[in-house]
Amino acid sequence: MSKGNELVTGEIRLQRVEECLWEIPRQGGMRVPGRIYASEKLLAGLKEDNSLRQVMNVAHLPGIVGYSLAMPDIHWGYGFPIGGVAAVELNDGVISPGGVGYDINCGVRLVKSHLTYSAIQQKMPKLVETLFSFIPSGVGAQGAIPKLSKGEEKRLLRGGARWAVEQGYGRQENLDYMEEGGRLENADAELVSDRALERGLKQVGTLGSGNHFLEIGRVDEIYLSDVAQALGLFPDQLVVLIHTGSRGLGYQTCEDFLKVMNQAMAKYGIQLPDRQLACTPIGSREGQDYLAAMASAANYAWANRQVIMSLAEKAFWKALNISPAELGFSLIYDVCHNIAKMEEHVVDGKRRRLCVHRKGATRAFPPGHPQLPKAYQELGQPVLVPGDMGRYSYLLVGTEAAMEKSFGSTCHGAGRVMSRAQSKRESRGIDIDQEMARRGVVARYQGRATMAEEMPHAYKDVADVVETMDQAGISKKVARFRPVGVIKG
Repeated sequence: MSKGNELVTGEIRLQRVEECLWEIPRQGGMRVPGRIYASEKLLAGLKEDNSLRQVMNVAHLPGIVGYSLAMPDIHWGYGFPIGGVAAVELNDGVISPGGVGYDINCGVRLVKSHLTYSAIQQKMPKLVETLFSFIPSGVGAQGAIPKLSKGEEKRLLRGGARWAVEQGYGRQENLDYMEEGGRLENADAELVSDRALERGLKQVGTLGSGNHFLEIGRVDEIYLSDVAQALGLFPDQLVVLIHTGSRGLGYQTCEDFLKVMNQAMAKYGIQLPDRQLACTPIGSREGQDYLAAMASAANYAWANRQVIMSLAEKAFWKALNISPAELGFSLIYDVCHNIAKMEEHVVDGKRRRLCVHRKGATRAFPPGHPQLPKAYQELGQPVLVPGDMGRYSYLLVGTEAAMEKSFGSTCHGAGRVMSRAQSKRESRGIDIDQEMARRGVVARYQGRATMAEEMPHAYKDVADVVETMDQAGISKKVARFRPVGVIKG
């Protein structure tokens, strides 16, 4: 229910701050207010969702500063809402695995090509089939590259995407177009459990299941022509989006440290409204161990996406019978959207070093930010927002407003509106191949059940999500991609 500058969703009353920004005032044990970027239309979809309550719960975290934030793709998650952002002080703040998520460094990679959709449209079925054969997908997918020894896997966990390049997967210049250069330096592979290591031995170069996919898109709309031109984008161009993360190794690492932190909270006198927010002080042994293990899993994810990109390039060569020069496979950027980072931000007029949790949220740094690659110092950070495999995906760029309002953060995707079980029910009687073809998409997938859980009807319209962030000035639309081919688990 909306009334002027107030809106009530379920039992939660929100106050409008700006056109697309709403605030939940401090109440109870909240240390800061909650803020949600959303249109009234998007907020209306949260009535049956506990995600707004989760925004309030996150505001109880020791050391949190500014606001407990949520992006317009917000939906219910473990502890933190997916689409949640929380920045905490290093001295008296906490680190919470639920603020990163189970799929550590789940992220997106955008690759451009010299090809146009018009030129290869008739070959799309063959291309998708070849990609599907080159890149394993599905629950427990493995076998993209030879099984690693544990010693080699630990070298991967320390090296990230750099390890993959050294093994012949991609090129050295790829590293210049990744968040953190595709590697977090504080990784300590010795803090990753044997069980997590075992799960990761065979899964490098695999998509996995759930909402992960590789999408071939065509550029069908350009909003900022100067930025698009600088990035080498043009109408009808073929691009590839790779959306996956750290697979079983990352999942197990999160699981391991949730147990550790649940047991340790009493020792530190931490009480929170939801046990899923399990956390310990950043400076504690448990906190430091988690950050080093998280960095290892993040590096695994970067190596995973790097190998997948290399396999995809080979699949394009084979399916289309073209040379590397004709294909022109080139990385635009790789971003994570499940991570915790140490960053500098201005709070109450003072520059502070903070730990920023982003769970289902993407970094959106502005032009000139020192942590941006040299290539993007003048443009701002590319932000990659995949859609629902049936409508569209987007490329945005970060802005100065993001630094001022959202700790340099923006949205990460469409955001679910249905549970997986509900989506499967809605998909009964639908011929999935025909439905995807009706949308102009050639799809290959391991199992109907997974695809039924991830159909476009299960998601918000990503156009509404990115438009909200564009209107708020947090990130600006550069280009839109229409999916024409998809592989997934």
